[in-house]
Order: sequence, then C-alpha cells, then structure tokens
Amino acid sequence: MSEITGPAAAALASLRHDDVNFLQSLPKAELHAHLNGSIPIKTILELEQQYSNSSAQTPEITDTIEKFKSGIDFNEISDFFSLMPAIYALTTTPEAVETVTRAVLQSFLNPTGDGAESPQCTYLELRTTPRATTHMTRERYLTIVLDELETYPATQAALIVSVDRRMNDLDVQECVSLAIEMKNRGRRVVGVDVCGDPRCGDMQSFTQHLSRAKAAGLGLTVHIAESTENTTEDCLALLSCRPDRLGHATFLSDELKALFFADIPQLGTECGSLSECATGTTNPHTPAGLRDPSHPLHPRFQKLKEGYFLRFVSNSTESEESKAQMSFWADAEKISERAAIKDIEEMIKQAQSPNNVRANGQYKPCVEICLSSNLLCKSVASLDAHHIRYYLKNNHPIAICTDDALPFRTSCLGEYSLLLAQPPLGLGLSRDDVAKVARMSMDAAFLRP
Repeated sequence: MSEITGPAAAALASLRHDDVNFLQSLPKAELHAHLNGSIPIKTILELEQQYSNSSAQTPEITDTIEKFKSGIDFNEISDFFSLMPAIYALTTTPEAVETVTRAVLQSFLNPTGDGAESPQCTYLELRTTPRATTHMTRERYLTIVLDELETYPATQAALIVSVDRRMNDLDVQECVSLAIEMKNRGRRVVGVDVCGDPRCGDMQSFTQHLSRAKAAGLGLTVHIAESTENTTEDCLALLSCRPDRLGHATFLSDELKALFFADIPQLGTECGSLSECATGTTNPHTPAGLRDPSHPLHPRFQKLKEGYFLRFVSNSTESEESKAQMSFWADAEKISERAAIKDIEEMIKQAQSPNNVRANGQYKPCVEICLSSNLLCKSVASLDAHHIRYYLKNNHPIAICTDDALPFRTSCLGEYSLLLAQPPLGLGLSRDDVAKVARMSMDAAFLRP
C-alpha cells in the first residue's frame, strides 16, 4: 500500500494497534475508486521513465508528476481536474492501460504488504471512462480493463463504466451502449457512472442514456452536487433517473433531500395538490407550509415566487393609477404564488414515479462519501462540518470511499480511520457504528459479493 498523508494519515496515527487491526478485519466494499486516479505512484514513475523520450513526455507531465511525488495543495475542487491530462498522456497505449489496471487492482485486492494479511477492501467496484486514442478504440480500452479485472473472482471485483460530463451526446451514447453490450456478453460490467468537471455539461441531455442503462439492468451512480456551481436543475435531472448511488452529494440542498429522500417526512397527501393546500394550517412538512421559512422547500418556493412577482409587475399594461391600488399588488402576490406552487408541483411530479420505490417502499440511494477528497479539495471546511453527519443522523446508507488515492494519498484504511479516530482528527464513531457503515458499503454493491 502506498504511504498515506494528510488527514487520513493523522487519523490513522492516532489509533491504537487493536483499533487498526479492527478496521483491517472489517469486510468492506470500495465503491467509488477511479482507475486513473488510483494508480500507485510507483507505477506512474515507471510509465514516466518508459515514455521519457517520447512525444508523450512534456514539461506539463513532468511538473504534474513532481506534484504527485511531493504532495498537492488544492485550493478548490477544479484544481483536481487539471492534473488528469498528464495521467491520460501516459496511458494512451493498450500496454499502459493493462499495466495501470493490474497495479490498481493489486493495490486494492492483494495483501497490502504493511504487515496486514488482509487487502485494503473485500470487494472493489472500479470505475473508468472508456477512452479512444490513436492506439485503441473505446471498446478495446474496456476489454483490456476487463481482462485484467476478471482475473479476480466476481466476489472481489467488478467494473463501472463512466461517462464524462464534458462528453457530447454521441460519446455518451457510445459509452452507455458499450456498457450494455459488455454486460450482455457476460463481461463483468455492473454499472454506469456520471463523472467529470461538475461545472460542465447539461445533465438533462444525459437522462435518456442513463435511463437506458438502468433499463438494461445496470446499476447507476452519479457524481452530484459536488460543487456550489451545480444548480438545482442539474441535480434534479440526475435524481429524476433514480440513481442507486450518489457520489459526494456535498452540496445537495435540503429541498431536494425533502423532495426525493425518505429521511425527511415527505410532503403530505391530505390534499390533492399543492394548489388545494395554498391556505390552511402551517406545517413545515406539508404543502400548506411552503410559506414557512422552516419548510425544506421554502427557499425554492420563495425564489420562484419573487421571480414571477417581478415579471408580473414589469409586464403589466395597467396604468400607473391602477398600479397604485392595493388590489393590483394583491393580485400580483396571488398570481405569483400560484405560479410558484405550480412549478413546485412539477418538481414533485418528477419525483413521484414507480421507480421511486425500494424493497421497503422508500428511496434512500447510498451516498458514496470521500472524506479526504472533500477535505483536501476544500469542498468542506472540516470533518465537523462534513455532510456525512446528516446521513449518519438519518440512518441513510453511505459507503466510505477513497475516490482518487493518487492525488489524495489515502487508502481504505485511512478513510475508515477518519471514522474511528477521536475529534478533531476523526468523527469519533464507536466500533459498532463503524462496522455498520462497512456493512452498508457491502449492501450497496451493484454485484453483491
């Protein structure tokens, strides 16, 4: 196992030897690990040496690899995406893809070599975006990855095919079609993922392809609300596909949690529609309570209402004398409120579908939590402010994941140490609670080990 640094290393160093043994002995699933972001630094250096005299070697690549060796100081999440072109440049050939896939699988599934007989995780769902280069097609890329992955039993490893938010419609269609085709051939493809720079892409255009993947029997996981720049509309489009798992969900709003999740009491059914409940007793968890600031949908309602109100006033052809009348403003208030309610009804209608049902009749998609990734990219300020606390409090399924072990210098053991270590180095969970989280990860696997 590569040396870990940062928050995970500090948490691990604070634990007693028997605590470390306990964490290593836990059956756990790694469900959010990107192939190209998990390459051991030793393998990266070998590839750099191999390509040092080729056109693939550029000052940018050399500079990025030096950053990987010395450790990277991220200012924001977008800094991460500037690192990947160097990795892609070193993995353009079938031989390189074979090398890195084997190295990543070994790092997760073989004994770690640090004195522990157990591997990092019991089960791995590795994810990667099929890349076409001058040396191979996307299909060839996936075949190489699967050939290496399938040297391990199905109880240990499976593949998730990722589509990048920056892809055009034809590329997304091709990648999803490849995932379905590989699955139908009996290859070990178990799911589809949406990843990439959260500032890019129109997720509404992805939904038809994601729905096709689900219809073909593939699991669906999506990176969602990873940045403050992800809009409600962006998240709503992804949630409308009913993903089985959510990646990060760092900035998922309370209104969308209330709309989709079973964690918060859902909107009441005592009225046929929100419009019928526009007046009446205020309750923060019923449509009648939309005017109440404590209602989880209130911010969205208020924003919509204000927009309609301004539009009504500016577009009005009434005379200034008429506008001076109280009745004009009362009408503007009433009409804007009705329009806002109608929009929220549409949101709810999208959230209500036969697919919004699990075996227990509730929609609780497992959230893939990447603690070091969030802390180092500064998408959360501290463990104390981390959104994992919401999911733990609400008994919502989560899986603890490494995300990209290469830049974040972490491991499964390091991430679980952040659960067990005492504050401020960790969350200070009990062993029973940590074991419960580990079981959640196993239960959320697309291919049950």
